Parts: sequence; C-alpha cells; structure tokens
Amino acid sequence: MRELSVPPTATVGADDALTDMVTRNATEHPHDVGLRRQVDGEWRDVTWAQFAAEVAGVAKGLVAAGIGPGDRVGLLARTRYEWTVLDYAIWTAGAVVVPVYETSSPDQIAWILADSGARGIFVESTRHADDVESVRGEAADLGPVWVIDDGALDQLTTAGADVPDEELAARRRTLGSDSLATLIYTSGTTGRPKGCELTHGNFLFEVRNGITLLDRFINPDGSMLLFIPLAHVLARVLQVGAVDARTVIGHTPDVADLVGDLGRFQPTFVLAVPRVFEKVYNGAKAKAEGDGKGKIFDRAAQVAVDWSRAQDTGGPGLGLRLQHALFDRLVYGKLRAALGGHCAGAVSGGAPLGERLGHFFRGLGVTIYEGYGLTETTAAAAVNHDAAIRIGTVGRPLPGVDAAIAEDGEVLLRGGIVMRGYWRNEQATREAIDADGWFHTGDLGELDEQGFLRITGRKKEILVTAGGKNVAPAVLEDRLRAHKLVSQCIVVGDQRPFIAALVTLDAEALPAWLKSRGRDESLTAAQLRDDPEVLAELDTAVADANKAVSHAEAIKKYRVLAEDFTEANGTLTPSLKLKRGVVMKEFGDEVEAIYRK
Repeated sequence: MRELSVPPTATVGADDALTDMVTRNATEHPHDVGLRRQVDGEWRDVTWAQFAAEVAGVAKGLVAAGIGPGDRVGLLARTRYEWTVLDYAIWTAGAVVVPVYETSSPDQIAWILADSGARGIFVESTRHADDVESVRGEAADLGPVWVIDDGALDQLTTAGADVPDEELAARRRTLGSDSLATLIYTSGTTGRPKGCELTHGNFLFEVRNGITLLDRFINPDGSMLLFIPLAHVLARVLQVGAVDARTVIGHTPDVADLVGDLGRFQPTFVLAVPRVFEKVYNGAKAKAEGDGKGKIFDRAAQVAVDWSRAQDTGGPGLGLRLQHALFDRLVYGKLRAALGGHCAGAVSGGAPLGERLGHFFRGLGVTIYEGYGLTETTAAAAVNHDAAIRIGTVGRPLPGVDAAIAEDGEVLLRGGIVMRGYWRNEQATREAIDADGWFHTGDLGELDEQGFLRITGRKKEILVTAGGKNVAPAVLEDRLRAHKLVSQCIVVGDQRPFIAALVTLDAEALPAWLKSRGRDESLTAAQLRDDPEVLAELDTAVADANKAVSHAEAIKKYRVLAEDFTEANGTLTPSLKLKRGVVMKEFGDEVEAIYRK
C-alpha cells in the first residue's frame, strides 16, 4: 500500500466552534463589509456587525420556538444571503443544520426529515412548504415550517426579542469541536442517501489546513460569488472559509444570468463545477466561429495551453510570450470579462476538470485549482495551490491528511476532515471507515513521487468487457464532455463485446453551431440525433477521447439520445453526478440498440 502522510499546519482546540468566527468578526471588525446581498437588482453591503446581529436575532427566535441544543433543523433553499444567515443562526442556537437541495422531490424530503429526526425546517417558498406538508406524516418529529420568502427571518427575530443574550452565550458554550454541526445527505447515486455526520472540528480542520492554502484569494481583500448550491459540501466549506478569513461573500440563486451577476459583483474568486468552465470555453468558441473568427480562437486557445504547460517546464520562450501577449489583448481579456473582469482564480470540484481545460484557463490568467474530496471528507482532501500545482492532478493531500492507495487501487483517506460516521447507520460506518481510521473512498487513484494525487475512476463503475478488459469510463467521459456539442455522456460495455457510449447534445450550444452552418437554429436535439453533420462532429470528439486509452478500451460505437441527462429527469444528482443505474434503466433500449447492430 502506497501511503503519504502530511503533517497539519494548524490544530483545532476542544472548545473551538464555527460560531466563534462570527463573534470575532463583529467584535474586531464590526464596520468592515462582510457580505453583499442582492436587493431589487442591486448589491448592498452588510457589515460583520450587521451580519452578527441578524444571526443572533434568528438564533433567539429558534430558542423561543423550542429548538434545543443538538436538535436537527432542515434548510431547503437556493444559494442566497439568508442561507448563510440561517446556517450560523442554527449553530448559534446550539442546533444541527440539515441541508436539503431545493430541487428535491417530496419523497427525498420525507426521507431526510424522517431519518434526521428534524424538529423544524426552513424552506424558500410556499411551494416548498407544500411539499413538506405533503409528507409531514412520514416525519414524526417535525414541528414548524418557516418560509423564507414569507419573512421567516424577521418573524423569528421578533418572536425571540425577549430571549436574553446570555441564553445565546450559554448555547454557544454547549458547542465544541466534537459537536455535530451538520448532517449532509449523500446524493445517493444508488440506494437511499446516508447522512454524513460532520462536526464543528471537521469544518475548522478543513478551513485551517486547506482553505488557508488559497489565502491569495480567500482573504479580507478578496471577494467570492457563490452560485452552486450551498447544500453541497464544497460550497459550504468555501462559505465557512470566507467568513473565517473575512472575504466578502455574495450569493446568486439563479444562474440564468450568471455572466451578468459576475459582471456586477466582480469577484476575485469563484467556485464552480467543471461544467461551468466547459460552457465558458465552448460558448466563447461558438461565438468566435459564428463571427468567422474560429481559427483565431483555436490558435489563441492552443497558445494559452502551450503557455501554461511551459510554466511547468522552465517557462515560455520569447516567441510564445509574444503570441501570448498578443492574444491576451485580442481574446483572453474578453474571456476574463465573462467571469467579472477581476477574477484571478477559481476552485473546481465535484467532477474531473480535464487537463486541457485546466491549462487553457491558467493560460488566459484564471488559474483553476482543482481538488478532490467527498461529503464524507468535509469537501477537499487534496487540492492544487500556488505552492504546489500540477494540472491534470487533484493536488497533494491537505496538511493533516493521510492518503494511501490500497492494493486494488482504491484511494484511502485519514485525518481531521473525515466524518464522524453515518447518522444512525453503524453498519455503513464500519464498511466505510476501517479499524485503523482509513476512510475507503470508492475511488481509484495514483500517488506520484511528488505526492500529487490523480483520480483514475470509480471502483464500482469499472466496466469489464466480455473479453475481460477492465475499463474506467471517467477518462473517456471527461474527454467527450469537453466537446462543444456534448452535454452529457455515459460509457457502457460491461459484459459486452466492446465499449460504446450514449451521448446527449447541449441545447445551449446547438443554435450557434447551426447558425455557423447556415442551418435552422430552431432544430432540437431530438431532430438532430441522426443528423450527418452532427454525427461527423461527434465522430471527431469520440476519436479524440479514444486517444486517451488503448484500442481495447476505445469507444467503438455511440448513440445520440433525444433528451439530456438532467436532475429533473432523475439521471443526475444535485451535484451533477451521473446516476448510472438510473440511466441504464431508463435508456436500456438505447444501449441494446447499439449492440444489436
């Protein structure tokens, strides 16, 4: 077993809790801007003193409503200012936050509320409240349902006006690093989601040893716009890290106008999943092609990649530097403007980014720090950062984290970021965390001589062809999704004679692509699934993906689907991971059609 142990750079005391940072900021920096919230389309400043007062007001309301130390409280809403207020307010009342994705079905809501034993829940809208009420009979412990859009925060603040400050101080004293902070239910690509028990100490260990590696961005002079769901552990950790470091936070719940929000907020740092970065690249490429400048964009993109690669091999030569400077004026500046114009760095998580895309963004001046982790490891267990970056890997393990590669290639992790266990599920906990404290991730990976971790696939997703060849689908899928016309894909071939794929088309990219060819822009994916020009494009994408694998692992055939994989149709998790079992069930006939030919 190959093992790497990295000593911690910071510790967490027994009495430390997440509420401390709010009190500290309000006491030491009361008039500094801590957050900016959108009101009637405008960004308004919120000082640390104002934020702390709002947190305390809601916390008192929770106390008045009968929420006690250790009680679980649900939080179902999009990424918005109130989410952060409620997160810290629930902690300040001594309680435990149970995030629920706002896109969850009533059945999913019922399971989480019942399994967690939630005593109350905050929801965004009356529609969500109706969903909760429809399953109340399945959640025996559930009490109040507070609706954010109906003024729940103000109502609680008024209701708790007579609760003394000392009561909140007493609640905070019940908290320590071992106290349960949150139950985050895994997305559940298979089976019922399990509640990951993350403590105050888990978050603080992650922030003090991990987020500090990004202190060039996460600092009092920086700003960050959050737009991926705060129910996702990675966004949550970045939120906590920003509050701890006094980085200005903004929220945007609707990504329909993400470019506009980025331009108005002008963050210095963003957090996104790879699909966002793919869309920025593909959108820019499609626009360039539509304007007849496709060849210029392609050359600029290659120069950006070459310039980035040269950073790792002694630096670019004079010719490359001159080309890079030229394209910085012609192309790269416009791409940076799409991220607000001031963004110098980003974190990507949730899925592999792809080496070429990583080099492209570093080449245009926005370094994407790819990391790796799971809900069970309080987000990042490894991350690239300025002092140690290798694009194409997920970085080195964080300080205080032990990483190992088991004999079968599985990535094992140990340290202060690993969850306490699965809520009320001792068997699952024993299966995940062994007697030596190693958390078994289920991912396959490699550790190189310098300690950089590379994820090569998912243990349970390894395909074994009829000829006995083991194939990790992630490599092929990542390469395919990088094509401008591809939205999602799934590689198939388990116990089959060859490897194949199902591919979905990107509805946002299609109109520009059709326009560039003088064709009807209203044609849909369903109408184009057998289109010769589309298939020619995809043939090129498949051929490029196949370059990453051996002939036996290569995609031999593929089939274009009439509809996309989405969270709405149940084929993607809220964190945009593919539910392979659901896809294989829903589109089994399409797979069979491939192998009948």
